[in-house]
Amino acid sequence: MKDYKSHLISSSASFKDGLVAINQLTDEILCLFVLNENERLVGTLTDGDIRRALISGIQLTDTIDAAMKKDFVHLLKDEVIPNEIKSYREKGIKLLPCIDGDGKICKVYNLIRTQSILPVDAVLMAGGKGVRLRPLTEKIPKPLLKVGDKAIIDYNIDRLLHFGVEHIHVTVNYLAEQIEAHFSKDIDGTKINCVKEPEYLGTIGSVKFIPEFHHDIILLMNADLFTNIDLEEFYADFLKSDADMAIAAIPYSVSVPYGIFELEDNSIKKLSEKPVYNYYANGGIYLIKRKLLDLIPGETFFDATDFIELLIAQGYKVVRFPLIGYWIDIGKPEDFKKVQEFVKHVKA
Repeated sequence: MKDYKSHLISSSASFKDGLVAINQLTDEILCLFVLNENERLVGTLTDGDIRRALISGIQLTDTIDAAMKKDFVHLLKDEVIPNEIKSYREKGIKLLPCIDGDGKICKVYNLIRTQSILPVDAVLMAGGKGVRLRPLTEKIPKPLLKVGDKAIIDYNIDRLLHFGVEHIHVTVNYLAEQIEAHFSKDIDGTKINCVKEPEYLGTIGSVKFIPEFHHDIILLMNADLFTNIDLEEFYADFLKSDADMAIAAIPYSVSVPYGIFELEDNSIKKLSEKPVYNYYANGGIYLIKRKLLDLIPGETFFDATDFIELLIAQGYKVVRFPLIGYWIDIGKPEDFKKVQEFVKHVKA
């Protein structure tokens, strides 16, 4: 939550001051955080607390600490557990304060707008030329092409923010200055860090140029995807699998319209009539343990597929996460046309 100052009040304020402050809140959440003289969080006050206090006979001149709730729910900085966030939401908590070691508020999470708080760094790969989409991409980088009323990449940024990802990097190259200008201002209080690769280094090579990561797990994805992947489920499955890398996988079926022979030398052993073969395709969304990024060669063209093969060859655990929902890779003109129609009927 970018601006929560209107939700703060002093413990020495009168109960009437609390009524006025609650009444002046412009968002949908009627809750105040009560701070003592040292600006430490000491309680919360909701509209429900006010009603109960009035019934019990509190006076308007009484101080607000007589009505506040002292056993409030809060998070400790750097100790955020995604599953806890889910349980808080299920209990009806709408605003969740995060406090530092001194008991001061460092952040407030709006659980109506934020589904989770994932402790990952995200990297969006946005350096490609989008050759297959020309002439659309001759003067505009593909991530900035409009789908509906906003740029392709913005759907992915919004999704990351929705899942509480706070450290977001975008690697750029082709028409980089346009993407850098696009993210020149914070989005909902989050700075989008653009990192320019010195040359084209493939779909993962530019990660080496990100100066700093804050978490031990990195979420890497292509910037031109249109998807509603549940990042919280993706993250939870990654942890449960105790994997080194997880890949979002897209179900893909191939229907053969003929009878297919199964052969042994020249002998037919079986006839399968119009079989359907089911596969999983690479969705271009990955979770990776940060330490493994050291395996990426520096200043060398290196694709994510090269990285996957390298990890498998060295015995690391690479798993797939079946993506349930929609997923469109906007690579060709027909994909771009498809997503323009699709976006009219979904909430991205």
